[in-house]
Amino acid sequence: MLRRVYLVVLVLMFAPLSLVAQTEDEPADPALLVADSVVVTPDERLIADGNVEALYDGTRLWAKRIIYLGETDQLEIEGPIRIDSGNGVVVLADSAALDSDLRNGLLKGARLVLDQQLQLAAVQMARVEGRYSQLSKVTITSCQICGPRGVPLWSIRARRAIHDQQEQQLYFDGAQFRVLDVPIAYIPRLRLPDPTLKRARGFLFPSIRTTTDLGTGVKIPYFIPLGDHADVTLTPYISQETKTLEFRYRQAFVNGDVEFNGAITNDTLLPNETRAYLFGEGSFNLRNDYVLSFDFEVTSDESYLSEYDYSGSDRLRSELSLSRATRDTDLRASLVLYNTLRDDELNSTQPTIIPDLRFEKRYQMPRDLPGEFRLALEGHGHIRYSDEDVDGRDVSRSTVEGTWLEQWTLGSGLQVQAQAGLALDQFITSHDSTVAADDYSVTPSAALTLRYPLLRTTASGARQLLEPVAQIGWVGGQDADVANDESTYQEFDEANLLSLTRFPEPDRRERGMATVLGARFLHHNPRGWEAGLTVGRVLRTEEEADFTPSSGLDQAQSDWLLATHWRHVDGVYIIGRALMTDEGIVNKAEARGAWSNDLIDLSAAFLSLEADAEENRDEQTAEWSFDGSYRVHRHWTASANLRYDIADKRAAKAGLGLSYQNECIEAAFSADRTFADSSNLDPFTTYELTVLLKGFSTGGDAGGYSRTCRP
Repeated sequence: MLRRVYLVVLVLMFAPLSLVAQTEDEPADPALLVADSVVVTPDERLIADGNVEALYDGTRLWAKRIIYLGETDQLEIEGPIRIDSGNGVVVLADSAALDSDLRNGLLKGARLVLDQQLQLAAVQMARVEGRYSQLSKVTITSCQICGPRGVPLWSIRARRAIHDQQEQQLYFDGAQFRVLDVPIAYIPRLRLPDPTLKRARGFLFPSIRTTTDLGTGVKIPYFIPLGDHADVTLTPYISQETKTLEFRYRQAFVNGDVEFNGAITNDTLLPNETRAYLFGEGSFNLRNDYVLSFDFEVTSDESYLSEYDYSGSDRLRSELSLSRATRDTDLRASLVLYNTLRDDELNSTQPTIIPDLRFEKRYQMPRDLPGEFRLALEGHGHIRYSDEDVDGRDVSRSTVEGTWLEQWTLGSGLQVQAQAGLALDQFITSHDSTVAADDYSVTPSAALTLRYPLLRTTASGARQLLEPVAQIGWVGGQDADVANDESTYQEFDEANLLSLTRFPEPDRRERGMATVLGARFLHHNPRGWEAGLTVGRVLRTEEEADFTPSSGLDQAQSDWLLATHWRHVDGVYIIGRALMTDEGIVNKAEARGAWSNDLIDLSAAFLSLEADAEENRDEQTAEWSFDGSYRVHRHWTASANLRYDIADKRAAKAGLGLSYQNECIEAAFSADRTFADSSNLDPFTTYELTVLLKGFSTGGDAGGYSRTCRP
């Protein structure tokens, strides 16, 4: 058995040459040489033979044999050779002649492997100053190559390639891009970032997009890093019908971040007009737990966003807000601007400018008094551009509300909760002669809620909870003489079943006596699934005229509220909610479901709303939607989406997609059809193809989907 020999060589080998990052004041680290045998000859040659491993200044070398020539300070190395610099750059070679610090020299039969992703194979490679690697007659790919005659899925062949290890860049002269070894394109000079560079300036991989309105075009993104905290991406989008420049700006700060997305367009759809949009958002953490955030959305015309698939919104919302949430306080001040894109709405007659201020603080009562006290202050306004009577109505509102709450648990397990409150609302209205210019309302309230949770464990180990609940509440006073601007739509669900008012804002409040009856049931199975059901209804002494017919609350006895959910540990989740009359008629219903695991990612939704003129819905609305993907193979994923209008018996939107991904390429094709038809949106079809070459910093990680070679 050969004996391993360890030597620490301070001067003889790798010693005198200083590296780029080393100063004269920094002593060189000693070199470590390990081999089966080490011999020093009389002519000052050091011969290390058998399983040689050398380490110096973070660079590790493995070889079969190393001969150090003392007179010339050179190394003659016999392979197979592996040099690992420790920063994602690995060199493999058959033989090499290098200086003692491995910074300069020539390697034959060399391969350069970058970040375990990209490999460059060459007849020979020259190392210069430890920074540059120059390869001659080189082939570059990140694809798996099987067998001596195997060809990569894609490759770049070049007369010469230079890798700048410091700048993390690759430069090619006389480059050919090949697919399955068939030349596709010739590029005299080419620069690409190596995979160790995560934020490289340059072109990203293009995508091809075809629509019935804009024809066939290409998008070519160009990425510009602005230090390590900001960047800009410019994306020209060019077709026969459009000349568009898309852009994105991102910047991260110590206490927040911002992002802006936009585009500017000249096209044949609106000739002689410049079309554009700009979306922005940002958030900043300020002192004392304050958060400042903003988002805005602006566009040049109503159809631009939908025609270019930038957004599906038909109302644009911009907001500037300041918020603070602590254990006992909640503060939010905001200014919201709306811009409608709907063809049946005018910005001049819609509430467009909306300032809002909300503050709530919780106080613990003194020791001699039970419960806690909550104080809420609110200021709100909504302004229309129009000065016409009624259509130009502007409203400002202020609210002060105090509520006392306490809860007890009796020895039998019965939970009792009591609350009492008083609210004062002040309204000022202008440009509406049908209501008072200045009015107020005083609203006292009180409620008593009883819960009786019943727990048990079944013989199979399942845990069950049955919780009946009953509430009796009273709300006094009467509404102020003010138009119903904020509470035109009402929701009745399990979240507000026990609320004393189910109107969303104080311009309308439920008043009089009301009783709520309900129950909650939960079942948790030890096999990994759980289910729940909530049932409830509201019984009032008199009807509330301001509730819409489809809200389920317009009668003295409300509709039955039914809410259920089912969840499985395998990633399946279903939730449903419905409002049903005593006769079994469902006025509103919705259901959502999702299933997600390593192979499947599915989601579906169903919605049904009865016709309700008070909610601007003259006909029944019913639709279901589906969106999902399935990994049919390790490298192939199919996807589909569909939105179907049940009431009109037609598809509203449909799409198909197919993607392929392996260690060196990612390709995705999608086809989407929008069937909607309105004055600002005609039916159109979009096809898009995107291909990314992995292994470069612009193409993403080449790992995770590596293929294996068959024996």
